Amino acid sequence: MAGRTVVSIEGDAFLINGTPTYPGRVYQGMNLEGLLMNSRMVQGTFDDTEPTTRGYWDYADGPWDAERNVREFLAAMDEWRAHGLLSFTLNLQGGSPQGYSRIKEQTWCNSAFEADGSLKEAYLDRLGRILDKADDLGMAPILGYFYFGQDWRLTDDAAVSRAARNATDWLIERGDRNVLIEIANEANIHYRRDIIKAPRVHELIRLVADHSAGRVDSPAGRLLVSASMGGGTVPPANVIAAGDFILLHGNGVGDPNRIRAMVDQTRAAEAYRGQPIVFNEDDHFDFDKSDNNMVAAVSRHASWGYFDYRFAGEGFDEGYQSVPVNWSISSDRKRGFFGLLKKMTGA
Repeated sequence: MAGRTVVSIEGDAFLINGTPTYPGRVYQGMNLEGLLMNSRMVQGTFDDTEPTTRGYWDYADGPWDAERNVREFLAAMDEWRAHGLLSFTLNLQGGSPQGYSRIKEQTWCNSAFEADGSLKEAYLDRLGRILDKADDLGMAPILGYFYFGQDWRLTDDAAVSRAARNATDWLIERGDRNVLIEIANEANIHYRRDIIKAPRVHELIRLVADHSAGRVDSPAGRLLVSASMGGGTVPPANVIAAGDFILLHGNGVGDPNRIRAMVDQTRAAEAYRGQPIVFNEDDHFDFDKSDNNMVAAVSRHASWGYFDYRFAGEGFDEGYQSVPVNWSISSDRKRGFFGLLKKMTGA
């Protein structure tokens, strides 16, 4: 039963069950207390209901199987947690199962929503099992609602708003208190529905905040919610003002000093009011070097999130975004991230 793990925010710190994360932990002079180190694992609930593309995701030893995928995800979670991972990003409309895709190529159907914004039970069943396991492990997942490759499957802005309310109701009815909401992944990129685009996405942030207010047994009394922009972009004022936490992406940022500058610029923004800052997507590694994007974020007391996909010519063991996924710590890049995470957090 959900509800044992509660995530909350005090100032710029995340707390789990009333205690700051990584309590008292300092690594090479960097304070990790209150951070939420995470990894992008958005394909944990993946399925493709489009017959013409479903075969793209077949395993080497058999056809694509959403149940196999979620079982293997659940089996890997204990190992992630043992290395100090406290959060991971899921999304009700996934993310590109090819790592990066051009919009016109995203013809598959991976969405927890019907066209009118109602919810798909099979998708929710898979998600519920993951959230239950996260609750058991004392983890606080970041759950995205919308993804720009699939938002067009919702009929119009009214369906988008209905979908957001329905997903919020589902979380509240389950008693999930350990889930943070990312309304939209990269709201400034390619969305077709106007209400999800960056100039208006704060409307959805406020919708979820208002719709959940007084209905969640947690210090905030509601769900905590934000939205992200594309790589290297500091969120606009409307998102900074509305969000309970600030989401940044490091995609396209090869210089760790730019990561530091993004954090500094966010904190200097007029709309900023002291919220935690979280990178929840960054496809840069260099974990064996003294400075990298992960170190840079933590040096500014910002949380960091690992994003890894299968590069051209690589095999099944690589990446967490490309489908099908090996959810174990199965490659040098994965071992590099989790090894440094374990050192940093003292897991």
